[in-house]
Amino acid sequence: MSNEWRRVVAALANAERRTVYAALVVGATPDIPAQRLEKALAALADAGLVSRSTDGTPTVIEGVFAELLAAEPEVRRDGVDRFIRDGRIEQYPAKPAQRREILEWAVATLPPGDHTEAALNQALCLLVDDFASLRRYLVDESLLERTPDGSSYRRT
Repeated sequence: MSNEWRRVVAALANAERRTVYAALVVGATPDIPAQRLEKALAALADAGLVSRSTDGTPTVIEGVFAELLAAEPEVRRDGVDRFIRDGRIEQYPAKPAQRREILEWAVATLPPGDHTEAALNQALCLLVDDFASLRRYLVDESLLERTPDGSSYRRT
């Protein structure tokens, strides 16, 4: 689910805006000074709760709450999945154990055997933009080793 609901809740968290919105819903005229009314209407419009007709009359936008309720909830990710989106590393975890899990996931995507640096970079760039750092992390964690002559890398 997107965070659209937050704008609605934030707009309605203010008592005066709630009063204005409630009056509009029941077809009444809000009983507050014009300047404060305009400010409240602007906030409600920004939240997608009201619109203005060509003559400036505020109108409640129907279906806002139904749309918010119908929106798909965002799936709560856990484990390694919290740091990976669409098969790419979004960020590295701060905790060493979780970071190790991400690196194990990354190295598992590589086919077995030796890889030239260019071939390895090509494979790693599918996982993250900064493939050089990922390569270094994999070597530092002994998940990937560089051959003694420096010409290639292999999974350990």
